[in-house]
Amino acid sequence: MKIYTRTGDAGETSLFDGTRVSKADPRVDAYGEVDELNACLGLARASSADAGIDAELVRIQRDLFALGAQLADPGDRIAARVTKAALGDDDVSRLEALIDRYDAELPPLRRFILAGGSPAGATLHVARAVCRRAERRIVSLDPAVDTVLIRYVNRLSDLLFVLARAVNHRAGAAETEW
Repeated sequence: MKIYTRTGDAGETSLFDGTRVSKADPRVDAYGEVDELNACLGLARASSADAGIDAELVRIQRDLFALGAQLADPGDRIAARVTKAALGDDDVSRLEALIDRYDAELPPLRRFILAGGSPAGATLHVARAVCRRAERRIVSLDPAVDTVLIRYVNRLSDLLFVLARAVNHRAGAAETEW
């Protein structure tokens, strides 16, 4: 299989249902943001030696492939037959449990903090910001996407904030308050 297909040379791409759309289409933009988020998580993984958090990030990266697939499938043709391409309420609950678990090891927040710290922590802060941008793109889609996708991305940005703090805390990197 060749990497290049030449089918996008005129500025169009195909959704899962075969529909050709502009690469500037809001749906393509939304799953492009999810792809950028996934790349940020790969960078965070490469920057960290924390095996537990790495395993969680791998799972989230897999989730993001499912999210991208659902965004590229406005007719819901793939999700129904490919279970790994589906996100549900259990996935949102899993993120909430992770937030609670990692937040329990952190000192309470008393003020806003500036993004930074260790390389992995700073990268997770960037990932959180990219996640928020992806959320804004997803929320703006018409027709609207399944609300579980919006809840997942909203919870994920919260988790990435907590993970950034946890990575920095474990590395002994002080938080800079604003």
